[in-house]
Amino acid sequence: MTSAESAPAGAASLTELRARGRVRGPVALLGPAFVAAVAYIDPGNFATNFTAGAHFGYTLVWVIVGANLMAMLVQYLSAKTGVATGRDLPELCREHLPKPVSRGLWVQAELIAMATDLAEFVGAAVGLNLLFGVPLLHAGLITAVVAFGILALEQRGYRRFELAIAGLLGIVFLGFAYDLLLVGASAGEAAAGLVPSFAGSESVLLAAGIIGATVMPHVVYLHSALTKNRVLTRTAEERRQVLRFARLDVFVGLGAAGLINLSMLFIAASLFAGRAGASEVDSIEAAHAGLGQLVGGGAALAFAVALLASGLSSSSVGTYAGQVVMQGFIRMRIPLFLRRALTMLPALVVLGLGLPTTDSLVVSQVVLSFGIPFALVPMIMLTRRADVMGELVNRRLTTLVASAIAGVIIVLNAYLLWDLFVG
Repeated sequence: MTSAESAPAGAASLTELRARGRVRGPVALLGPAFVAAVAYIDPGNFATNFTAGAHFGYTLVWVIVGANLMAMLVQYLSAKTGVATGRDLPELCREHLPKPVSRGLWVQAELIAMATDLAEFVGAAVGLNLLFGVPLLHAGLITAVVAFGILALEQRGYRRFELAIAGLLGIVFLGFAYDLLLVGASAGEAAAGLVPSFAGSESVLLAAGIIGATVMPHVVYLHSALTKNRVLTRTAEERRQVLRFARLDVFVGLGAAGLINLSMLFIAASLFAGRAGASEVDSIEAAHAGLGQLVGGGAALAFAVALLASGLSSSSVGTYAGQVVMQGFIRMRIPLFLRRALTMLPALVVLGLGLPTTDSLVVSQVVLSFGIPFALVPMIMLTRRADVMGELVNRRLTTLVASAIAGVIIVLNAYLLWDLFVG
């Protein structure tokens, strides 16, 4: 199903990759899930996870764990779509869904891209501000320039881009590992937080924000583009072998992202929950200041560096995803500079007007949560079709579990609408 003609720069056959050896060969098959994982620890996660931990302690641990398990299945299905068909999800939507439906999905995907950029640009700008005192608006523009630089690596071969993103992911991981070692966490309370419960409507809103910040619509589209024709396969057995490595890739990449998200909540719960003035820890800036005051400058520095790495990497991935969405749904490419200029406008407005950054991030994550079903439902519909997926069509149980995930998200969003307009 794949062909060298449509393969990305740097693509190789499975035979060539095997010839690299027992270690280098399998490692070369890993990478796409690490790019996707960056979107799961973007600055929106900082906002939702720290707010949840500071206000509700360990109560929403179960939401982070559940959202991460959802993300693993979702990203695996997206990766499988690319491996099985040699096409990405937007292309398949255009080919197999009615034209009005496909166009409608494209429009909502572009709106979601703006909400994604809001979280990523604002977060990176706050990181630059905390580290170097750069004014927020100027920091947002600097973020755009650096994001273009990272994205330019993809034009020189997918592997360089993947390695750059994985390196930034590693910085975030190490930053929070350091802070968690300094702050500590209660194993008993964390275990109790695995029992599903809420603490009022505000905690439900945060739960939706956590899911919106974890299961990201734009990387549902992107992951299929990262795996299509990445490894040139000739037989069904070779595609199955590539898919086995895709499962490992998702487990490791998304597993690391899940640990980072949990560490954010653990740090906030251990440091701020129940403490006098904890309700004032409602912004990224306040969390940074609290770490500095209660733990020390090293902890605050690690937090700010992780935030900056998160914002820079996720903004690059977001731009890449936006190009995939536009090209797949409507067969159109526009210059990356123009695309970035359009989608970053809401973020620059927030920064320029001095609006509350953390509130803006949380709202952006709730908006993303509403966009998830529009990516999940078409993917589930397509991956259950043998005429689309061939021998890699979903098993019935996989389709049922994926449908249940989509159903939970839709019900949660319906509750939020009811609470907003009626409650």
